[in-house]
Amino acid sequence: MTRFAPLLLPDRGQPAHAIEWIAATDNEAWLRGQTGVARAQLAAQRFAGKPGSHAILTDGSDAWRVVAVPPAESGPWVLARLAETLPAGTYRVTGGGGDPLGWLLGQYRFDRYRKAEGEGPRVLLTGDVARLEETLRIASATAWVRDLVNTPAGDLGPAELEAEAEALGKRHGAAVTVRRGDELTQAYPMIHAVGRAAPRERAPRLIELRWGDPDAPRLAIVGKGVCFDTGGLDLKPSAAMRLMKKDMGGAAHALALAELIMAAAMPVRLHLLIPAVENAVSGDAFRPGDVLRSRAGLTVENTNTDAEGRLILGDALTRAGEENPELILDFATLTGAARVALGPDLPPLFSDDEALATDLLAAGTALGDPLWRLPLWDGYDEMLKSEVADMVNAPDGGFAGAVTAALFLRRFVPKGTAWAHLDVFAWRPASKPGRPKGGDAFGLRACYQVLKARYAG
Repeated sequence: MTRFAPLLLPDRGQPAHAIEWIAATDNEAWLRGQTGVARAQLAAQRFAGKPGSHAILTDGSDAWRVVAVPPAESGPWVLARLAETLPAGTYRVTGGGGDPLGWLLGQYRFDRYRKAEGEGPRVLLTGDVARLEETLRIASATAWVRDLVNTPAGDLGPAELEAEAEALGKRHGAAVTVRRGDELTQAYPMIHAVGRAAPRERAPRLIELRWGDPDAPRLAIVGKGVCFDTGGLDLKPSAAMRLMKKDMGGAAHALALAELIMAAAMPVRLHLLIPAVENAVSGDAFRPGDVLRSRAGLTVENTNTDAEGRLILGDALTRAGEENPELILDFATLTGAARVALGPDLPPLFSDDEALATDLLAAGTALGDPLWRLPLWDGYDEMLKSEVADMVNAPDGGFAGAVTAALFLRRFVPKGTAWAHLDVFAWRPASKPGRPKGGDAFGLRACYQVLKARYAG
């Protein structure tokens, strides 16, 4: 994992290169005011004062400074491009401006399988010492999500996901329990059905972590942990299967949020649940048309083995509800319909709790970590009707696919419990400053902010 601590240090007056902002509205006047060597240097670098551009000015000595125009995109990413492109060294933003989080994440690299590139670290000095440690924690949590999602399924199966949870528990003194393989047959039948076709060493499991004072408010976080998704007997085409290493992105988000909660010593009783499976193909694979029993006692007609994520989440949400939490958050790379509706950058948020939904949306907007609310439309609940069971897992026709998936999950959440479901993509198909192509966290910072305000504010 990228080490961020050396990249953000308290400003104690150390020698540093200055970063000076030029307001986009004043850039022409500023450029006209430059003379002599400075004008020549700006011309040599073809600096025209466009948003997001920068230039380096020197007086001929080892000292030099950066002049930059803020990018059009605001939020935490203002400093990200500078962190990606400036020479190695130590910097200070004069006059303030720019979230250090973008500086840190602009230097994230996934180099597990190749030699690290780059000429050295770019260090930022900050006067906001009070927020330094939390900024580092959020950057590290985001990088952990990226690393987990970027890791191929051959190196990150259910057992490895369990190991990540065990390591998390050891870091914070949390208790971790795991039920695996045939232990799930009666207790968590839908998790077992989805994962039973995988080899023994990649057997399905339910991972649970508990932390905090048992008398504190109870908070449950659930993350979909499909470590690879072939689609099962409803086999995906190769183009759709290639990125299915990321189908455990919900579990990655859940782990990272749990890390943030425990590192902040939030006064809650945390219950983290990760159903971890591989949706494989073998003679033991569950079949289209099978009727599955759930932990909740409901029966589900399996109409599509590629709609497996909601099945394993159903059992995990049921387990979460048995401990009477006052709030449940779940993260899942659940539907292609969500991507069709909102694209890769904007996760749909589903919740029947108006206060929770409002808080999450507001936090996402404030932090540059946006969410978009989609409806739990009761009128579509009948689309889950089955002729032979209590419900189907995937209605025919494909209409409102993200909505019907969320409605399916809602049936396993205790009535009256505040609950939010985030249908995250966990992947960036194209790079942006501070956000390289590949695995990424969506909604993580928004959820953490809301939990802080509710429980640690």
